[in-house]
Parts: sequence; structure tokens; C-alpha cells
Amino acid sequence: MKLRTEIPLPPSDGPIDYRSRLLLLGSCFSEHIGSKLNYYQFQVVRNPFGILFHPKAIENLIDRAVNDKKYIEEDLFSLNGQWHSFDAHSDRRASSDKKLMDQLNHGLKTTFDQLRQSTHVVLTLGTAWVYRHLESDRIVANCHKVPQREFAKELLSVGEIVESLKHILKLVQSKNVNSQVVLTISPVRHLKDGFIENQRSKAHLITAVHELLSVGTESINTHYFPSYEIMMDELRDYRFYEPDMVHPNQVGIQYIWEKFRQTFISSEVFGIMDKVEEIQKGLAHRPFNPLSEQHQEFLRSLERKITYLEKQYPHMRLGFPN
Repeated sequence: MKLRTEIPLPPSDGPIDYRSRLLLLGSCFSEHIGSKLNYYQFQVVRNPFGILFHPKAIENLIDRAVNDKKYIEEDLFSLNGQWHSFDAHSDRRASSDKKLMDQLNHGLKTTFDQLRQSTHVVLTLGTAWVYRHLESDRIVANCHKVPQREFAKELLSVGEIVESLKHILKLVQSKNVNSQVVLTISPVRHLKDGFIENQRSKAHLITAVHELLSVGTESINTHYFPSYEIMMDELRDYRFYEPDMVHPNQVGIQYIWEKFRQTFISSEVFGIMDKVEEIQKGLAHRPFNPLSEQHQEFLRSLERKITYLEKQYPHMRLGFPN
């Protein structure tokens, strides 16, 4: 007897391995999957501008990175003693305009460098709802608790999302014709917009992505990973949510990660991932007696395993914390 439905997930024809370079941008899924990939010591850059919830924010970051549009003081604003940018998440802030400019421009360079070398670009779309700053007449990535009256809320049409995604793919292709692009819809429900409004938003995103894929994406190898559908269909139970009933909990995240691993990561590196996990658990181990001979031998064994892996994969950083 089958007690749940499962979404068929054919393996990727260009899977991720330890030579791969990944750029992850967008909503919370990028953070969660990026964290898993970091844990297993893949070569990952994720969200240099922090979480970006909608496609226009992702498009703006990639456009500025590719076209080297550096930030200047006029692009920033001060609020409650901190400097902010409407193009970045609220955790990208600083005590001075210069510090924030340096932070953002470094983020642009990091994005560009990884994009140029990337084998995979993973884009997570969270919402089709956006806020337009009335004074500047531009869509922002984050409102930073600026008074609501300074913005107009809009729902991006399917056509607007398709055009935004087409521009993103064109920008990626302009610097890296070999990169694969993975598109996915965040499983996080934006219930602050309203229940019906959240469904409208997700429907626009899903329709736009599949409209894009149905007409082809020129020479860019583009895929869809159904993280939203997995959460809604395979994990249709509130026990897979945090207490806010909005965000997937660790069990839900782990389940979706395992589906992503099954689909996009080469089975040839599963053994290396197991070795990395063994080391990570060893590094997190807290002994009852740190001075015992047994624990000292454990540390020496762990050090040998770290040395071996870092020699085989020079990008890995598995040393003991200072």
C-alpha cells in the first residue's frame, strides 16, 4: 500500500561533483541548500547580498555584477543610525556609507567571479509580490522597515517574470556559456501577503518558469527542481514546519536536501561526502575528558583524515576551530 505520492525526479545529465562551482541566489531555499553544500565542502557562493525574495532582485544583482555597476554613496540611505541599500537584504547593513559600499561592491565582485567560473547557477524564486519605492520609481529587494506609505505593492505578471528570467539567463550566458541554471520555487509560504495572495504569487512564479522552459532557453542548459511541489505534495503535514507554520523545519529541509542530492549530485562523490560528514561530526564532538589518551588518539586520527581529504581536494577547509 502506498501512503503518499512521490514526485518523479530523473537524475541530472550534468551532475554536481567536487570540481563543480556553484552560485546560489534567491530565497530561503538557496540558504538551506547552500548551507548543506557548504557542510559537505562543495565550492559554493550563496547570496552575497543576503536573501533575495523575488526575480527582479536577483536580476538586479546579476546585472550590476556582470556590467560592473559599482555602488556609490547616492545608492545608499541612512535609517536609525545604520546605512542600507534597497538592493540588498536587511542583514547587509553597516555603520557608515563607506563600509556598506565596500561590502556591496565586494558582493558584486564575488558574484561576478563565481558566475564566470560556475558550472551551476541555482536560482530560488520566493514571491511575485514586490514593493516599488515611490520616490525613485524602482522595485526594491527589501524595504528595511521604511514606512509603508513610501512604497506601492505590486504583483509581477507572468510576462514580467518571464522577461526577468530571460534577462538573467542572457546575462549568465554572456559570461559563461557552459553553466547550467537550476530554477526552483521556494517552499516557504509568504502568508503575510495573505493566503490567497500567496497562492497567486506562487502560481505566477511556477507558470512563468514553465513557460520559459517550454519555449526553450537558447544554449543555456536550464532545469527545474520542484522544491515547492515536494513540500506541498510529499510533505503535506504541519509536522514538517517550524512553529510559525510557514517555514520548513529541519526534517523538511533534510528531506528536500536528500531529493536535491539524489537529482543533482553525482553518485560518484557520495563516498567523499560520507567522509566529509564523518569529519564534521568528529569536529563537533565534545569529549568528557579532553586530556585522555583515547581522545588524543581520536584527534590524531581525525587530523590524518583531514590532511588526506584536503590534499585530494585543495579547496576544502576542514581544520579544527581556533
